[in-house]
Amino acid sequence: MNIGIHLSSTGGYKSMADMAIKLGGNTFQFFTRNPRGGQAKPIDPKDIENFIKISKEKEFSKIVAHAPYTFNLCSANENIRNFTKKTMIDDIKRMEYIPENYYNFHPGNHVGQGIQTGIEIISESLNEIINENQTTIVLLETMSGKGSEIGGKFEELKKIIDRVNIKSKIGVCLDTCHVHDAGYDIVNNFGKVLNEFDKIIGLDRLKAIHLNDSKNACGSRKDRHEKIGKGYIGEDAVKKIVNDEKVRCLPFLLETPHENLVGYKEEIDFVKSMRK
Repeated sequence: MNIGIHLSSTGGYKSMADMAIKLGGNTFQFFTRNPRGGQAKPIDPKDIENFIKISKEKEFSKIVAHAPYTFNLCSANENIRNFTKKTMIDDIKRMEYIPENYYNFHPGNHVGQGIQTGIEIISESLNEIINENQTTIVLLETMSGKGSEIGGKFEELKKIIDRVNIKSKIGVCLDTCHVHDAGYDIVNNFGKVLNEFDKIIGLDRLKAIHLNDSKNACGSRKDRHEKIGKGYIGEDAVKKIVNDEKVRCLPFLLETPHENLVGYKEEIDFVKSMRK
C-alpha cells in the first residue's frame, strides 16, 4: 500500500524519506516552503541524489509537494495573484530536481468575484505556470466549499481543467474530509462518488488521495480533519476507500491531527491493516 504523512522538509528530502520509512510508509507530502509563504531553502544536490537512491531502493510511490496555504491564484488582489504565480513557477522548477512527482495546491478563493470569474483567472494563471517540458503534474485539490472556495464541486475543477492548455500536466488530489464536508456521500456510497468523478472529470486525472476523517457531518462545508475512524466518515468507510480497486494503487497521504509521530506510526499501521 502506498501511504505516508505530511512531513517537515527542514532536514531535506533524504531526511523525509528516512522518516517515512521509519513510520512504515513509502511516500510522503511536504511543503515546498513555509506553509504561510516565504523563501524556500536552497536545493542540495547531494541530498537529492541520496533521496533518489533511497526512493528507488525502497520502491517509493510518487511523493506530493503541497503549495503554501497563503497562495490564492484567483485573488482579487493583483499583487497576491502575481506573487502566487511567480512562486508556483519557482516551486515547479524546484520539483524538477526530483522529476515525475506531484505538486498539489488549493485552487483558490474568488473573494466576491464569483465562481466563474475565479475559474477563469485560475485557468489563465495555470497556462502561464505550466510548461510542456516539466515532468511534474500539478494537482488541483478537492475542497470543502467553505466561504468563497473554488473546488467544492467536481464541476468546478472540470471547468478549470477544460481551460488548461497542457492537459497532460494537470490532475486532481481528492481529499476525503473535503469531499465529505462538501456534500459527497463517501460514507454510504464511495463507489457512486467515484463514478460521478469519473463522469465529470475522469478517473485518469485522479493522482493522489488525502486520507482524512472529518469532525463534521456530510455537507457541513467546514473542513476540519479528524483522526482515521474517529470522525463522521468512520473506520468502515475508510476501509472501503483504501480497498476500492479504482484507487487502491494511488498514494494515500494522512493529514490527520496527531500531536506526535508515534500517533502517525500507529495510524499508518492501522490503515495498512485494513487492506485486503
